[in-house]
Amino acid sequence: MDLIIVESPTKARTLKKFLGSEYQVEASMGHVRDLPQKGGGMAIDLEHDFAPKYEVISDKKKIVAALRKLALTAKDIYLAPDPDREGEAIAHHVEWLLSKDGGGKIPASKFKRVTFHEITKRAIGEAMKHPGKVNMELVDAQTARRVLDRLVGYTLSPVLWKKVRRGLSAGRVQSVALKLIVEREREILAFIPEEFWEVFVELTSEKEKRVQVRVQLTKIEGKAAKIKDGKTAKTIEAELKKVEYLVSDVEKKRQASSPNPPFTTALLQRAASNLWGWSAKQTMSTAQALYEHGFITYHRTDSYNLAAEAIEAARKYLLEQYGEKYVPEKPRYYRISSKSAQEAHEAIRPTEAKRTGREIEGGKLGPKHVKLYELIWRRFMQCQMADAVYDKTTIVVVAGKYELTAAGKRLIFDGWMKLGKMADDILLPDWVAGENLNLKKVEPVQKFTQPPTRYNEAGLIKELEKRGIGRPSTYASIISTIQARMYVTKEEKRFVPTAVGLAVTDFLTKYFEKVMAYEFTAKMEDQLDEIAGGKENWVKVVREFWGPFEKLVKQVEGSADRMAVPVESTGEKCPECKTGDVVIRTGRFGKFYSCSTYPECKYTKQFVEYAKGYTCPECGGRVVVKGSKRGKFYGCEKYPKCKWATWKLPKKD
Repeated sequence: MDLIIVESPTKARTLKKFLGSEYQVEASMGHVRDLPQKGGGMAIDLEHDFAPKYEVISDKKKIVAALRKLALTAKDIYLAPDPDREGEAIAHHVEWLLSKDGGGKIPASKFKRVTFHEITKRAIGEAMKHPGKVNMELVDAQTARRVLDRLVGYTLSPVLWKKVRRGLSAGRVQSVALKLIVEREREILAFIPEEFWEVFVELTSEKEKRVQVRVQLTKIEGKAAKIKDGKTAKTIEAELKKVEYLVSDVEKKRQASSPNPPFTTALLQRAASNLWGWSAKQTMSTAQALYEHGFITYHRTDSYNLAAEAIEAARKYLLEQYGEKYVPEKPRYYRISSKSAQEAHEAIRPTEAKRTGREIEGGKLGPKHVKLYELIWRRFMQCQMADAVYDKTTIVVVAGKYELTAAGKRLIFDGWMKLGKMADDILLPDWVAGENLNLKKVEPVQKFTQPPTRYNEAGLIKELEKRGIGRPSTYASIISTIQARMYVTKEEKRFVPTAVGLAVTDFLTKYFEKVMAYEFTAKMEDQLDEIAGGKENWVKVVREFWGPFEKLVKQVEGSADRMAVPVESTGEKCPECKTGDVVIRTGRFGKFYSCSTYPECKYTKQFVEYAKGYTCPECGGRVVVKGSKRGKFYGCEKYPKCKWATWKLPKKD
């Protein structure tokens, strides 16, 4: 019997549905071999080309033994983990453990690598007809990333213990992502609002006196209107009440709106974050289940490419459901501008064009899977639909030295928007150039420039992608790590750096400026891509990084000043030592009370934060601020007696 090894039981069950009885499908349950997590030190042989000292993961020893026993009697062994660097590494480690580490009883000729970007009968059949070998260039790229991350983490973390606080850790990419959040926070804190005014005028025409149009002042004496204070706004208001109004121009244009491209990993993560507040981790785990059940193509991809047969199937479905006018004359093809787009062959799409979300309801997957599937299905279908068409109207009104405008639009043909939410029309009356208008109201509005907003998950992913930091397949782990380390928290689903996060970023930026530079991190990602493409040697890349980095670490250890983590004083004396003050610190599990003389005095107490001015609407108790994986929420202090909770408190009048 032939043996097929995949990484998950769900994927194994789906494969079994499509394969005959001559195949036995087993799961490795993810990675089987890795660097030791605890007690094994760095586990990188610095003297021998940075060779990683891998070992079998402790809870995978029984799985490896079982796979080895099956492999001894198998005719051929097909390695079928996911089609990316991590999957290639799993395939390599499984082969190594079953052959070389198994005493050479299983010859290398027995092992065959198969990859498929969708778990369908056709794709599996094609893959089994054209097996290959493990791609060692992809394995080398994964090894290089693993070794680099280990070198940085195990070398920088002890420096943070000595110079900032014990128990801290640093990461090659995570620390740079944290820096983005810290810099944004500092921009917000340093922001000084500037006053400006906008002026709006409500007008009617002689023939349609009941229809009022709100126009905005856009030009003064031919130049863009910039009103910086209320005094100027009042002067303009007075003048606008005296002048005559005349329609200067009515411009009508027909505009086409094209659909968005199909989803890549980053676009899917951003969409789920913006629409539903999902974390990147939640999106990826949900997509993984959809892929393993055979409903979507592989979800770790940065390509817009679509298979010709998939496009044809979508066009056929659209033609049958909506008619010819919704299907463009030629198929749509999308090209991505990123030079690193090489991880996978296709964008994320449904494996069957005609399978809607309704058809996967009621199975083993839950409502969130259906929700994400429908989003993927809709985006894929829309990308092959005809343009939406608008009539856009711009009315220009002159009033003495002032020019005012109003813009409207009307949907003529919904096109791809038929499968999505359509924006409301903004209708304007049929005014004509030269027409006199009547003034109804002049309204100056005071405004202030706004600071940049904190990053939510979608915004952070977009910024990481733009700067080339990390890759779409790593965004979820990057974001999860900086939250798990309590370097950032979430407030109303946006990232806020903690005192510890600020201190770590300041220290690393001051003493490891190059490693923390966005350009340097992006260049390293490019080099990992080059290793995957066979254009770079992984040992050479690591050596070029390690030499200067090791030298800098030793220098910083000897000369850097200690950097304190800022604490918040409560103004109370420590109840134990009576000498220090009680301060609020941030640790691995959030805020806590501590003595300012720590480590001399070990006093600590659980920190409870109350939402000032709020009471529980159900029992009248105080409202407590709590934390969760999804961020900050609010609950009653009397929990579990009172189970009231909310993600967002109502605004006070």
